[in-house]
Amino acid sequence: MEGAAASAEGLRYAEYTRAATGAGKGQAELDRGLARTMIALGLGVATVAFAGRYAFCLWKPLEQAITEAAKRISTSSLSSYYKGGFEQKMSRREASLILGISPSAGKDKIRTAHRKIMILNHPDKG
Repeated sequence: MEGAAASAEGLRYAEYTRAATGAGKGQAELDRGLARTMIALGLGVATVAFAGRYAFCLWKPLEQAITEAAKRISTSSLSSYYKGGFEQKMSRREASLILGISPSAGKDKIRTAHRKIMILNHPDKG
């Protein structure tokens, strides 16, 4: 029985030592995996940085092109209000252009358009 107990104890010791060396291999593989992850992360950050730098270098000429295109579009065409020169005496056509209505509009439409512009431009607003 002692021989069986001694062999069982030796077997346990062998399993323990194998487990320890196996754990060492697992740790080494874990370290290699972590190193690969860190390298991949570093390469990813470098790629993003170079792509950002490239995009920033491209942005300057693109910004100039956008600015020139915006200057070509007249601001008066974007506004719904009349920005023309005024005559000595205001005509019905000029008044309707300022109010943003047709020259043949009725009194109610003229009043509502006038009220809307007066509310927007009143000095006591706000």
